[in-house]
Amino acid sequence: MWKSHPKALPYLFLSEMWERFGYYLMIGIFTLYLKDVETGFAMTEAEASDLYGTFIALVFLTPFIGGLVADRYFGYKKSIVVGGLMMGVGYLMMGIHSLPMLYLAMTLVIVGNGFFKPNISTLLGNFYNDEQYKDKKDEGYNIFYMGINIGAFICNFFGAAFKILFGWKAAFAVAGVGMFIGVIVFILGTKHYGDKTEKKGVQPGDMPFWKIVMFILVPSVVFGIIGWLIKGVASDSNLDSAIFGSDSTDAFIFACIPVVLFYSSLYFKAKEDEKRHIGALLAIFSVVILFWAVFKLNGSALNNWGDKYTDRQLTGTSQKIASKLVLTDTLVYKKDSVALYDKAFRIQKEDGKVVKTVDYPLYFRNVAKEKLPKDDEKVFTWSSNLSQSINPFWVIALTPLVVAFFTYLRQRKKEPSTPTKIAFGLFISALSVLVMVLAVKAGNNGSEKVSVLWLFANYGVITIGELLLSPMGLSVVSKLSPRNITSLMMGGWFLATSIGNKLSGVLASMWDKYDDKANFFWVNFALLLFATMLMFALLKQLNKVMKEKGIN
Repeated sequence: MWKSHPKALPYLFLSEMWERFGYYLMIGIFTLYLKDVETGFAMTEAEASDLYGTFIALVFLTPFIGGLVADRYFGYKKSIVVGGLMMGVGYLMMGIHSLPMLYLAMTLVIVGNGFFKPNISTLLGNFYNDEQYKDKKDEGYNIFYMGINIGAFICNFFGAAFKILFGWKAAFAVAGVGMFIGVIVFILGTKHYGDKTEKKGVQPGDMPFWKIVMFILVPSVVFGIIGWLIKGVASDSNLDSAIFGSDSTDAFIFACIPVVLFYSSLYFKAKEDEKRHIGALLAIFSVVILFWAVFKLNGSALNNWGDKYTDRQLTGTSQKIASKLVLTDTLVYKKDSVALYDKAFRIQKEDGKVVKTVDYPLYFRNVAKEKLPKDDEKVFTWSSNLSQSINPFWVIALTPLVVAFFTYLRQRKKEPSTPTKIAFGLFISALSVLVMVLAVKAGNNGSEKVSVLWLFANYGVITIGELLLSPMGLSVVSKLSPRNITSLMMGGWFLATSIGNKLSGVLASMWDKYDDKANFFWVNFALLLFATMLMFALLKQLNKVMKEKGIN
């Protein structure tokens, strides 16, 4: 697999694998930690989803500035190392049970990712700009993407084991260790990077950095503050009068306005031969926002589905094996404690305070009466964060097949263009949501637990869409971007991801407002179907731009 690719690929592959090990371990337990009423922060589903959405949105917003700084000043190596170290420290700090410390840890992860994420992706693309590797760029990004998902797959087993044995603090610490390993692996590959890590410097016509600070970053902060403070119309479902559902959502959306305007200005100020390429990228960025809005429900709404609506009980041999691997939670059924819980799987409040009684696990809230255990009986369930490994499992399993399929088509000169792959990726992703509609029906709208096979089926379908979209997006940015702003445009891809991530948090925070959970998924289906139609409408023009540049 490696022989026909640059020698740097294995190091970038392993570095990204360990970085994603840390990130996805943290994401897999983040909302569970926030909602834990005993050793977490006792947040409601809406509160946890809102914070989660804001967090992952900012994680993918900072690559805008991180890519710019790497392009002009730091170079890629320094940016990747500094960013990785910041993220590692952030993960370690998350286990400190204090809201101020949690916010500080999140800030380190947000800024660190801004330096790490766009630049390692751009660095990979630099090697495939060489003529001998040019036709293997899509394949290279697919291999790189598989490395991401190997880390995302194995991390949850470590997260479950350390959380069960030692608590949340230990699980977050393992995420930090994974990140530090990723940095070490990256440094070990230095001899294979050559001059590819060097900064490109300020090019003629580039906006000076002080202007970017004054006309983009400062306005973003000001707009964010305005968004936080400004109020809309109060209602029973919106008591604090937030315009877009919460103050943090208001602030984020307002803060994005100057950044979006900046990327628009790149198009209007570009040279004539670069304008169409930048325009094509901006069109793709706009469409994929809706993909990320639905896809990133894996860490919120779908994580909640795996935790509360999925039958996780183990018996016999499977229970013994999982217990030896420290992957099971031991729950005790308390018949008389049912009254403490409401229909939203939330411990009720008394006199405005959360009741801290946890002797009746929320897991039993929607177990069919005939399947309920006896009073005081122990039940073993696999740790809920393990459902986060289903998607990366499918990526690992399907990537070789997808690569082989497109290699087959390429050899016969029938390989579809990168925009065409993205369009079909959106359509297939829309179909995956229908699986969850059926899952809701199978569980009588959440009143009974359903098989984990529904999650496997949902993730299996959306993973095919993901493989046609996410690595292809990275590839098309590398192909179409003007050379002096490649990292900046990669930051634009992550800006689109960021906006989608925040919308994902908004969607997830509305979970409890849907009495019929199928309607929640129908909304997601409609969003993806709209994105699909828009992408197919743009396809002819996008393919024309690709052909003009002599790429597929």
